[in-house]
Amino acid sequence: MEPEVVEAEIVLPTYLSFKRVQTYEKYPKGQSRGRHWKHLKQIIQSENYSNYPSDEPTYVSIESPPSMHPCKRICDITGFEAPYYDPRTKLRYANAEVFRTVRSLPDEYVQKYLAMRNAAVVLK
Repeated sequence: MEPEVVEAEIVLPTYLSFKRVQTYEKYPKGQSRGRHWKHLKQIIQSENYSNYPSDEPTYVSIESPPSMHPCKRICDITGFEAPYYDPRTKLRYANAEVFRTVRSLPDEYVQKYLAMRNAAVVLK
C-alpha cells in the first residue's frame, strides 16, 4: 500500500510567536536602525542656554579645578608609562631595552627629546 499524498498550502503568520518585536514593526521602512547621536553643537543649539542662570554649570561653561593627582610620567622614546628616568640624560624610559637606547643616543638627540618635553637641560 502506498502512502496517500495530500497537497496543502502552508500559510505562515505575519509574525513569529517566539519573537517579541519583529524588526519590521520596530523599525518601519525608511527608518534607520541605529541610535541617533547628537554632536555637542547640536546639543548647544537645542538647549536654550540664555534662560539658564549664569552660575549654573552647562556644556558651554564647564569649569573644573586642577587635578589633585600627579601627572603620569611618559617614556620619551616609546610613549608608554615610564617608572624610571636616566640621571645622566634626564630622559624617562619604560624598560631596560629603552634604557640601552637612551644611553646610546648622542647629546644632540637627547637635547631634542628634552626640548619636546619642555624640559631643556644643558648636559655637561
